[in-house]
Amino acid sequence: MSLSLDQIKAAIPEGGLFDGGWQFSPEPLKLTKAEGRFLASLGHPLAKFQQACDDLYRRSASGKLPGWIAEVLDTGKPAWMVDLQKEAATRDLLPRVIRPDLIVTAGGFSLTELDSVPGGIGITAWLSQLYADAGFEVLGGRDGMIRGFSSVLGEDGAILLSEESADYRREMEWLARAAGGGRTVEAAEEYQPDGRALYRFFEWFDWEAIPEARHLAERSASGELALSPPCKPHLEDKLWLALLWTPALKPVWEQALRGSHLNRVRDIVPPGWVVDPAPLPPQAALPVLGVNSWEEVAAFSQKQRRLVLKISGFHETAWGSRGVHIGHDMAQADWSDKVHAAMADFSQQPWIMQEFSEGRLIEHPVFRDDGSVVTMRGRVRLCPYYFTDDQGVTTLAGALATLAPADKKKIHGMRDAVLLPCVIE
Repeated sequence: MSLSLDQIKAAIPEGGLFDGGWQFSPEPLKLTKAEGRFLASLGHPLAKFQQACDDLYRRSASGKLPGWIAEVLDTGKPAWMVDLQKEAATRDLLPRVIRPDLIVTAGGFSLTELDSVPGGIGITAWLSQLYADAGFEVLGGRDGMIRGFSSVLGEDGAILLSEESADYRREMEWLARAAGGGRTVEAAEEYQPDGRALYRFFEWFDWEAIPEARHLAERSASGELALSPPCKPHLEDKLWLALLWTPALKPVWEQALRGSHLNRVRDIVPPGWVVDPAPLPPQAALPVLGVNSWEEVAAFSQKQRRLVLKISGFHETAWGSRGVHIGHDMAQADWSDKVHAAMADFSQQPWIMQEFSEGRLIEHPVFRDDGSVVTMRGRVRLCPYYFTDDQGVTTLAGALATLAPADKKKIHGMRDAVLLPCVIE
């Protein structure tokens, strides 16, 4: 049971699905039964984690928790947006799509991002159908992604896609056609409200390029229209992955989340830190790093720099891999410059740092351009997609595996990478 390259190419929709393309394989990525069970059970804890993040933010903003939590999350965002996401009417508005980026390591999974405005939904849905029709029992089922997306955007709904996200236009147009029911893709910059339910496929940092963005956010908060994901940019910050490990917040997290949910999240999120340049007391140290200042981190040797520096959220380089810098893959001077730049940015655009997660090497069959097959050695980023329905139930609908060549430190969609659905062995 396998696919040929000719079969795959014949099934590609006219115009393709994504700018740049990717490599193909005759078979999906195989996961163990234990890995499959883990992924199936991960959606609910992640949804609860996002809910807890929102609650912590609101409690901080209202003075029930230390104010610095909301302050750092509000940094760089316009006042109207900050005020809107604090309103009582927005309390129950949460993202209904969750996609973690999981590096497949020797010890399991390592979560490097939690995305609530993810690309790849259409591509994963198309790949799931393609490989299922060839006889593979793909994770989530042949139409799991279509059903999941349809539960988030009802019939006659519109996908608002910005020019900033234009690379994803063709996959979202395919997704709208596959979901049916009158769903369409509309240019976010030109859209005028017409009463339809809306799926937001643009980033809030880009709001000034979208004339109706603020109006849509405000109408959604008042209940006049359905907009998903909602205007809660604090939930789209990577800062939460570092705040999870902030020592002063340990008892807060333990109160906010059930123990089993908190442990599940901590098990897969690597240690992280907010790059806050404020000086520490002489007797204090950055947890795990064991140094007293970011100046010392900037001077780390290559062996010490198994660290990843990331811009947090409300910025044009905060999606994809553009704002990600891997310490041990950089010259010392470049690393020092980036750490100092992150420190300087703190009052306008916070950064985080995380321990680097080494993906384990796997081998997988990949097509050459002539249709022959070669074995590729690489590392995998796994992106499971979870959708929360109207009843609040969060379900795994499918998973996209990105297999990048072994010499690549960053694992993301690229021409050299292979995109695959998954099956359980």
